[in-house]
Amino acid sequence: MSRFEAKKPSLCKAEPLTSERVRSTLSVLKGILVSCYGPSGRLKQLHNGLGGSVCTTSQSSALLRNLSVTHPVLKVLTASVQNHVSCFSDCGLFTAILCCNLIENTQRIGLTPTKVIKLNKDLLSFCTSYLKSEACSCRIPVDFSSTHVLLGLVHSILTSKPACMLTRKETDHISALLLKAFLLTIPESTEDRIILGKSIIVPLKGQGVTDSTVLPGLLIEMSEVQLRRLPTRKSSALKVALFCVSLSGDFSNAGEGTVVVPYQVSLENAVLEQLLNLGRQLVSDHVGLVLCQKVIHPSLKQFFSEHHIIAIDRVGVTLMEPLSKVTGATPIGSLNTIASTTYGSVKDLHPARFGSKHFFHLIPHETTVCSLLLCSRNDTAWEELKLTCQTALHVLQLTIKEPWVLLGGGCTETHLAAHIRHKVHNKADDIVKEDGYSRAELRIAAEAFCSALEAVAGSLEHDGGEILIDMKYGHFWSGQAASASVNWPDMLSQCGCGLCNSQEGLSWSSLRSTYHPFAPQTCLSQAAVDSASNLNVDCFTAKLSGLQVAVETANLILDLSYVIEDKN
Repeated sequence: MSRFEAKKPSLCKAEPLTSERVRSTLSVLKGILVSCYGPSGRLKQLHNGLGGSVCTTSQSSALLRNLSVTHPVLKVLTASVQNHVSCFSDCGLFTAILCCNLIENTQRIGLTPTKVIKLNKDLLSFCTSYLKSEACSCRIPVDFSSTHVLLGLVHSILTSKPACMLTRKETDHISALLLKAFLLTIPESTEDRIILGKSIIVPLKGQGVTDSTVLPGLLIEMSEVQLRRLPTRKSSALKVALFCVSLSGDFSNAGEGTVVVPYQVSLENAVLEQLLNLGRQLVSDHVGLVLCQKVIHPSLKQFFSEHHIIAIDRVGVTLMEPLSKVTGATPIGSLNTIASTTYGSVKDLHPARFGSKHFFHLIPHETTVCSLLLCSRNDTAWEELKLTCQTALHVLQLTIKEPWVLLGGGCTETHLAAHIRHKVHNKADDIVKEDGYSRAELRIAAEAFCSALEAVAGSLEHDGGEILIDMKYGHFWSGQAASASVNWPDMLSQCGCGLCNSQEGLSWSSLRSTYHPFAPQTCLSQAAVDSASNLNVDCFTAKLSGLQVAVETANLILDLSYVIEDKN
């Protein structure tokens, strides 16, 4: 078919970052992200002109998913951050803001992109080496025999998401439930490898947040009528058959083939007879509970009822994996003879009611799957709370693999910046000797890098207050805007992570001005960590990955020489 229009040539743009349009668009994106950052971040409401649902959020995963980005450079940035969030769930805004800061700062310093990229890689190497070392003063080990640090981690995640609209009491309640749900997924008997279970979030909207609860096993929602139809039985263990194939009797799609049916043979009756034969095998195998992902034929349901077998259909594909974990059953995908090894079992089951909803509660022999019944007053808050709870549960799982947390509330960023400044100031000659650039270039690039880190911490202040760093530990502080002669110990209370208080004889410097390099000390004594009432910490794995992704993405964008767009 001939074209109605001539094919347009591709649009080729050299040095995209020199374009004022690209710079202003990047600045707008950064402004959106910065305004969402932290516990006092501002909410964003996203919707399109064609209708559809409205998303109210401050989380990077929801924000970037619903934000329409058209410029190729910004697409690289958002895709990189989204990939990080899909793997680690947390620190998406940190990653995006740091990346934007690095791009903006390095454009101002006048070094060539090749030189900046090499210096950024070396500075990133200094950061990762320090964060992974035993000498790191912003890393706290996690003791799994105590809940203090773990609760602090979950609490920090919840309080950083204002769209959840939680009070302090509700935050404490949900934090405790999330930690309990996580601990229930850890098997009691472990071998060489730990295989974690799963926490299923069950919605219960319209109830107060404090009505949320955690139950071992699995909750399957069903109507009150369905519950009444289930046969009564004594409390005992049951053999379980789990089907992922439809038991409705529908004939499967034959595709482009032809189905030949002999004369006077009823296809429906033949299929129903096959289903009943399947039912007879289940009866002879003493199966007490049949779970089906799809639909069960009414006649087969009646057959099960007559033989005191509990049958539950339409459980959905989402619950198939948890059901397999709870029961130990292998999903059955055919109507042929069933092998005895595919059956599983449950310890007990009984009906349950929460609010206006009715559930079927399966209790396993060993609890590695649990149900988090999550309540909230409205749909918007519930959606945000669900996403936040999923993040918290994933972060707790990551903490098992790498049992450390980093100081939160901006303290890791300012401490790391102080450490890099001190290292570059004292060991510039050794670094330059090894890597082949001048001391001046190293110091210029290090200042841009450290300023980018400090700007991320400064993004936590949204009300025009003062942003400070103490000159002993290198922690982040924020307070009300005041004159230069103010007595800071009277104005400040605690640093961002909650480990330091203002009555320790500290001195401060504004992050908006330069300060003389110093070696930040540690304040991570076990007594200080245990006594911190408002401990604010971040996931070590997620933040370290976010730091690496931010620097590598910034380097990739700085290295772009051409952008070629197909306009057809």
